[in-house]
Amino acid sequence: MTRTGRGGSHRSKKKRVVLALAPLAALGLAVPLMYSAGAATADEVAADCRTDSDKLENCEFVDVQNKVNSLGPNERVTSVTDNCGITSTATKTFSGTAAVTRVVQLGDGTVVDGGVKLGNSIFEIGGKFSSTEINLKRDDTTSSFSFTRSDTVKADHIAFFMWSHKRTDVSGFLRATYKEAQDGQTVFFSPNEGAATVHVFYPQLLASGAPDGRLWLRNVQCGTPQADGIINSEGSVRAEPGFGEGGANVTDVEIPLSEISQS
Repeated sequence: MTRTGRGGSHRSKKKRVVLALAPLAALGLAVPLMYSAGAATADEVAADCRTDSDKLENCEFVDVQNKVNSLGPNERVTSVTDNCGITSTATKTFSGTAAVTRVVQLGDGTVVDGGVKLGNSIFEIGGKFSSTEINLKRDDTTSSFSFTRSDTVKADHIAFFMWSHKRTDVSGFLRATYKEAQDGQTVFFSPNEGAATVHVFYPQLLASGAPDGRLWLRNVQCGTPQADGIINSEGSVRAEPGFGEGGANVTDVEIPLSEISQS
């Protein structure tokens, strides 16, 4: 009888343990189910906007701040003229083309073309910042001008023309509206609402419609690391220092665009 009593008591405790664990097990099963249809991440939103995904009802660029008259990349826009080993200056003719396009840069630095949905809002935002004083290139086509002019190359120097276009930098974030709800909602952001890490660079145009910016003649002393690097990279894209930033062996002279005969 005593042995039977212990057995009954033991079984009773075992039942209580099983009953106590049952809700925990059920909760454990519910956790993965709750997160199985998670919300779109910031990277997924950016990718869907970039590819104009069919999953989207719309994708918009939302502006947060802007900066006018910022300067774009420093570009070499003519071939290099060589006056090395010559002890006198020389007058040389330079021909080149300066071109600009609207640039959309995501938070990770990726440059995209904007797509249809995103492109529509970018075009509209550009109109918001255009004025009689500042005319912005709002679409994704290219504006350019070509020029030919004669200038002085210093003795024992190489020379070429540099260009940096003026632009309005508008920064903000992406707002994507999905056709189907994810995790109970349809609107998501990249990188997050209120951020200012997505940039749209709108080129600024002159009244003629040609790009506005800074054009300058750069002379570089032959036999220096700067000159050797330029000569070795002729015909290829190369990062160049900005106006007045080339160092002791480099001389920069800005050429007003009003003096340029454009075509």
